[in-house]
Amino acid sequence: MDDKGSVGKISVSSDSVSTLNSEDFVLVSRLGDETPSSTNNGSDDEKTGLKVISEEGVSFKIVGNGSEQQLQRELEDVLMDPSVADAGLGSEAMSSLGASDHGVLPNMTSPVPAGTDPLSSPPPKLEMVLPVQTAQESELNERSYRADESSSEGSPCSPIPDEDSVVFSQLTYLGCASVNAPRSEVEALRMMSILRGQCQLPLDVTLSVPGVSEGTVRLLDPHNNTEIANYPIYKILFCVRGHDGTPESDCFAFTESHHNAEIFRIHVFRCQIREAVSRILYSFATAFRRSAKKALLSSQQNAPLTPDSDLFTFTVSLEIREDDGKGTFSAVAKDKDKQSFKLRAGLDKKIVIYVQQTSNKELAIERCFGLLLSPGRNVKNSDMHLLDLESMGKSSDGKSYIITGSWNPNTPQFQAVNEETPKDKFMYMTTAVDLVITEVEEPVRFLLETRVRVCSPNDRLFWPFSKRSYTETFYLKLRQMERKERKSPSSDTLYEVVSLESETEREKRKTTASPSILPSGPGTMAPSPPEDDEEEDNDEPLLSGSGDVSKECAEKILETWGDLLSKWHMNLSVRPKQLPALVRSGIPEALRGEVWQLLAGCHNNDHLVEEYRTLITKESPQDSAITRDINRTFPAHDYFKDTGGDGQDSLYKICKAYSVYDQEIGYCQGQSFLAAVLLLHMPEEQAFSVLVKIMFDYGLRDLFKQNFEDLHCKFFQLERLMQEYIPDLYNHFLNVGLEAHMYASQWFLTLFTAKFPLYMVFHIIDLLLCEGISVIFNVALALLKTSKDDLLQTDFEGALKFFRVPVPKRYRSEENAKKLMELACSMKISQKKLKKFEKEYHTIREQQEQQEAPIERYERENRRLQEANMRLEQENDDLAHELVSSKIALRKDLDNAEEKADALNKELLLTKQKLIESEDEKRRLEEESAQLKEMCRRELDKSESEIKKNGSIIGEYKQICSQLSERLEKQQTATRGELEKIRFKVEGCEKCSSLFNKEGRVRAAVTTAPADGTEETDEEKEGLKNQLREMELELAQTKLQLVEAECKIQDLEHHLGLALNEVQAAKKTWFNRTLSSIKTVTGTQGKETT
Repeated sequence: MDDKGSVGKISVSSDSVSTLNSEDFVLVSRLGDETPSSTNNGSDDEKTGLKVISEEGVSFKIVGNGSEQQLQRELEDVLMDPSVADAGLGSEAMSSLGASDHGVLPNMTSPVPAGTDPLSSPPPKLEMVLPVQTAQESELNERSYRADESSSEGSPCSPIPDEDSVVFSQLTYLGCASVNAPRSEVEALRMMSILRGQCQLPLDVTLSVPGVSEGTVRLLDPHNNTEIANYPIYKILFCVRGHDGTPESDCFAFTESHHNAEIFRIHVFRCQIREAVSRILYSFATAFRRSAKKALLSSQQNAPLTPDSDLFTFTVSLEIREDDGKGTFSAVAKDKDKQSFKLRAGLDKKIVIYVQQTSNKELAIERCFGLLLSPGRNVKNSDMHLLDLESMGKSSDGKSYIITGSWNPNTPQFQAVNEETPKDKFMYMTTAVDLVITEVEEPVRFLLETRVRVCSPNDRLFWPFSKRSYTETFYLKLRQMERKERKSPSSDTLYEVVSLESETEREKRKTTASPSILPSGPGTMAPSPPEDDEEEDNDEPLLSGSGDVSKECAEKILETWGDLLSKWHMNLSVRPKQLPALVRSGIPEALRGEVWQLLAGCHNNDHLVEEYRTLITKESPQDSAITRDINRTFPAHDYFKDTGGDGQDSLYKICKAYSVYDQEIGYCQGQSFLAAVLLLHMPEEQAFSVLVKIMFDYGLRDLFKQNFEDLHCKFFQLERLMQEYIPDLYNHFLNVGLEAHMYASQWFLTLFTAKFPLYMVFHIIDLLLCEGISVIFNVALALLKTSKDDLLQTDFEGALKFFRVPVPKRYRSEENAKKLMELACSMKISQKKLKKFEKEYHTIREQQEQQEAPIERYERENRRLQEANMRLEQENDDLAHELVSSKIALRKDLDNAEEKADALNKELLLTKQKLIESEDEKRRLEEESAQLKEMCRRELDKSESEIKKNGSIIGEYKQICSQLSERLEKQQTATRGELEKIRFKVEGCEKCSSLFNKEGRVRAAVTTAPADGTEETDEEKEGLKNQLREMELELAQTKLQLVEAECKIQDLEHHLGLALNEVQAAKKTWFNRTLSSIKTVTGTQGKETT
């Protein structure tokens, strides 16, 4: 193959130091993209190291690992490791050894050499097209994309030059924005509303929507028909239009993956013709539908016919959901140790079945006519109980058929799976789903037998370590029916069922048929693993992530830990005294997540959690290395073995976030194993915080600094400890030429997490977080001591193989692992001794440097200075870029400040002018106020004089009234006296007394009086009456005068009150209003005067 095709792309990041290719050796990245001649400068460096060119095109060198032949053999073993081969580092990496440093431009693709099969060549990687391109760039990228399609697929589905497309004009491009949920209609409508409201410079465009899935959506300039941007259909994830009755009813948008799967962008358009929105979305839907049909057609055309062409494979997944008390149903966790569902008694549940066909011609599932459930396994059909179906139908991507049923566990028939089970026991549950398949004559039943454990509704559920669904593979064998065998000639049925077998049944059948494998026991669902001795004879290394760790723990131990944690939480700054002793015995699995965070000091890590959420949104320069390592991290563990699963996704985020957080070290191989261990015990935010603490506070990152100088010091300390504790093994290693870095690199860099069983790994992390990184020496010495007898019988190659294969497998047994950890804890290695060995190492290094040939020393120093120079130049470029950016930002801020200062000066001048005007107005108002006060004072004096005058008048009126009253009383007294005299006279007269009664009234005349006497009496009466009337009239006039005087007094008092009110109002009202009132008053006075 061509060198360019084998090398691939050259990584843009050249300043990182990382271990990218090997799990057993320290690899150092060569800085820069120079050729070998420019970097070697004629030195002997090529003789002491082995150069490797990775699939990313970055050149590496293995430093200080013995002879080239030894490293060559070890590298071959690493590259042939199954975990590495799965990650794509097999034959391709081997074929690239010794290749020249030829680079390929990032946006160019390698042509397929003549005479080679395009299908056999690896498919080139496609790059994301930039949002805005020139027409020439767009045409070049389109030709590159078509060339990639034709070289990788070689199918007739490749796009033709003039693709079938629908063109829409009179559109306006409103802009684009980043979104976190690319398939959320609510998020899309919200961004549509924001961009429509904020767009100030809309762009008129023409939109070209292809009619095939291999085409590209293009934005064209409506004036000259040149291309502005393009988006391949396979990158468009979601289309949406605005709702009717809203301002966005004339808008539509689509989301696309931008550059990688972590960034999504939404593009918003507005149609001048509102009715065209539906037509545009229909065109997108047509392209998507043709995508599915063409994919199915091509898979049917290109799928090779196998001998089992009548065999159809289905994967059926079972998920159990429980009522979480919040109105929703959440998936229950699976017990990682025994692969059983953990149910809580008495809670309503739902059964969700996912059915997906994975091979052969696609069969159409018509419907589900029964979802059944029964406690136990190997149950009869009559013992199955029908559940109520809630929904059935295809998933949104059309790949799976989903059936959902409701399950009430409180019914009598399910009583067995609604009672709490003991901690060390479990039970079985059988679920069945009956499906009607259009092409199959009879219904097909998929039967799933799963383990379940029922706990109390109040039990605390720990972080789930495994997938929350149970998946089983079924093999359906069908026979094609002849036309005469069908029930009716027009029937759609083509097949009849020959057999239906699950993967578990197949394994049981194979196990029973093979005499070398023991049959599964009655309490297991899968064949039991081989014995340790048998597997140790196998040359295959133990996969990382192997082994089960039980969460079961004695009640006394849990109570002890519970008391310790309650005391610890009272004062988190001080560790309890009994903590080290408990940790040496191992932390209970159920409490490890909490205790690890407390040991690492992450009880108050809100700032790291917030920073993590920001870091995962940034780009990492080591993204390709992280992605490659993720696939080979813990492949034996259920949580991490699925590509693209939740475990790998969380692991990728943590490694990426740390590479951005610690830019000096970045991502180094081995971090993914440590991060995976932490992820098994806590959410990813807390796992990132603990990883940062281990790297910084526990000194793990120091092993990767300064060309791994601290790591080599650790190797020297380990060899000196071996010389003291295991002298015979130390001498043997000297004789065979085996150095510590050849077998212990992984121990220090990954903290034993890469190859050893999880039970042992978790215990080592317990000790490390409690006592520090020096625990690695205890574990390493314990490993060497327990394996001493075997190692003394090996040569160089045998020893390396023994470290790689038998040693990790030996500790799959918990008993062996416990003995090893007890031995490690019993070994006393003082810090004083380690410091002494560290000083010896630095002394020896200094002596070696002094004894080294000057030319070699200068060349090494020159290389070191060149590396430092390039690093400093890179830092200088970064600083210069930051300086320029800062200057631009400062200039912009200065311009803004000057503009703001000018505006403030203008405001100051206006304020000063207003102040002068206000002072003039104040002086004028003060003068008018003084005049007003003087006027008010004069008016007040006048009012007071009027009041005095009115007072005197009132006094005179009162005096007159009193005089009139006295006069009236006197007249009344005189009148009464005269009346008494007249009455005495009348009583004395006999004639007159008969005319009047005792009250003085005239009696009716009985007899006729003499005429003369009558006349005299009448005259006197009349005289008296006239006098009485005059007196009454005079009294009435006097009273009238008194009333008039009182009225005048009240009128004067009323005028006085008005004057006082006017005086008070004159002090409070506005000046102009006062002047008008004064003018009114002066005018009235003038009239009164005249």
